[in-house]
Formats: sequence, structure tokens, C-alpha cells
Amino acid sequence: MLNKDVMTNRWGNKEIVTSPSYGRIKAILLPAESRIYEWEPFLLLQTEDGQEIQLRVGVSGIINGYAVREGDTVVPGAVIAYIEEDIMASGSD
Repeated sequence: MLNKDVMTNRWGNKEIVTSPSYGRIKAILLPAESRIYEWEPFLLLQTEDGQEIQLRVGVSGIINGYAVREGDTVVPGAVIAYIEEDIMASGSD
């Protein structure tokens, strides 16, 4: 199983996570409303060629929700999750 670091798009204090490839959501590893830490795997994606990859993001915060469910098919760029980034993770003065 491979790890895949996924880039996010900022919208206010939220991060929008999108699918890096075609595939199927095999498992949601962290439930909505739970804390996620930087580079922690949160979702398992099975690509079209059968490869399983754990998706990770470079932010810490709370998973506001998922736009997908287990078994859903995704395409590159499809929104899969919303994360409210920790304000304190931004750094200090």
C-alpha cells in the first residue's frame, strides 16, 4: 500500500481536498468531525489499476465532512473532504 500526499485548496480557514486520480473510495479511515494531524492517512483510494493508496494532507485540524462515501467512484479533481485547519498550526508571531 502506498501513501499519497494530496494538495489542498484553501477557502477561508477551510481546506478542500480533491481526488488525485480515478478510482473508488475503499475506506474512510478517520470519521467526520474527528481531528486529523499533518500527514496522517485519512482515506483509502483504490485506483483503476487496483493499487491501494492512503491519502494524506499537509494540514492539521478537524475534518468538517466528506463529499464521498465508501464505494463511491471519483475522478481527478473531485472534492472528497473538507478540513477546518487549526489556527494555531499557522505559526506564531
